Amino acid sequence: MTVKFEVRRRTFGSLLAGLACFCVGAVPVLISAFPARQVSAQAAAPATRPAAQTSASAATPASPTDIVGTWQGTLKFAANADHPAMDLRLVFKISRTGADALKAVWYSIDQGGQPAPVATVNFQDGVLKFKITVVPRSYEGKMSGDGKSIAGTWMEGTTPMPLPLERANPDSAWAIPEPPKPMAADANPGFEVATIKPSKPGAQGKGFGYRANQFVTFNTNMNDLVAFAYGLHSKQIVGAPAWFGTDLFDIAGKPDVEGQPSLHQMELMVAKLLPDRFALKFHHEQRELSVYIVTAAPGGPKMAKTSSGPNDPQGFGLRGLGDLMVRNMNMSEFASWMQSGVMDKPVVDHTGLTDKYDFTLKWTPDGSQFAQFRGTNPNMAPPAGDNPDAPPSLYTAMPEQVGLKIEAGKAMDDVIVIDHVEQPSPN
Repeated sequence: MTVKFEVRRRTFGSLLAGLACFCVGAVPVLISAFPARQVSAQAAAPATRPAAQTSASAATPASPTDIVGTWQGTLKFAANADHPAMDLRLVFKISRTGADALKAVWYSIDQGGQPAPVATVNFQDGVLKFKITVVPRSYEGKMSGDGKSIAGTWMEGTTPMPLPLERANPDSAWAIPEPPKPMAADANPGFEVATIKPSKPGAQGKGFGYRANQFVTFNTNMNDLVAFAYGLHSKQIVGAPAWFGTDLFDIAGKPDVEGQPSLHQMELMVAKLLPDRFALKFHHEQRELSVYIVTAAPGGPKMAKTSSGPNDPQGFGLRGLGDLMVRNMNMSEFASWMQSGVMDKPVVDHTGLTDKYDFTLKWTPDGSQFAQFRGTNPNMAPPAGDNPDAPPSLYTAMPEQVGLKIEAGKAMDDVIVIDHVEQPSPN
């Protein structure tokens, strides 16, 4: 059973270029661009601790007045109903700039070890403080008198967690994992093997990801899967049965081509899986649709052009409903992720911007937003009510915070009309 894949698609975007995850809720799949408490029953267990690195260079002398060097410590998460107890090892490399200011990069060893920037670092009177903005994380700790350790507290969002740090030397430093080798750019992968199971009842969150050499989804319905595969909004899917939006599945599968797939290659994998395991058949039509149109606000964009390299990870992460972090994305990618995870209609990019940006966006969602997650996140954020400190609406927040506008409009767009589909075949 076959289906043609010459889909007129908007790029669905990238959460990570190769390490992809789109998630919201308390228990998303592990992603290494934004190391956080992103652990679930579907997540991989911590990696086996690698042997310590060795080096012929001398260790940095311990000094209670000098913070420069490599520091490492372990966050310990207690078991709960959603995940077992887990240790996550963090490494912080602190150095000085040419202007003698402090800078730092951090690594979450058990989440892939991709480098992530520390926004601000301060060390004064023996107290280390730093703040991370790609996720809401911060740290404050007091160095010991011998300069070898720091007793401190890691803020996991608003949750304090003890995180003692030790100064590492070449013999004690934890090995940072080598980045995975990408799949060949011209590869057209499918699944060597894939399992499809009903999601755990009551599990919260929703996501797509790639970890431990497998593509995974959790709490995803057919609307999510078709949207991912073809870059569509659920309102661009016509004639689907009711279970498209209600039945939830967890998928795990190994690519049939060596290397870590790009996000586009993962989309191709899902596009091949759907006719194979769900007997999906459809055809295309063009229809005028109600959409949201993203344009540049007067004064132009307020977003910072990304400092990431062309092959560095990308990120679209919801730390909560209405609390968004975007990393290394262009506006077409941003629009595609907004339509897939936030808005109740398709979203089109009319900004004319081609650069990639890093930014955060905070707003108070209205009742039309995040419908995709209402079935898997019963503890939805309450309306702002009369709270004077609540963020503004999305329509106010976008021009104020990032220099973009989003407005309702009409546009011709692609839809797929479902001709045939079945519940997934057993494994």
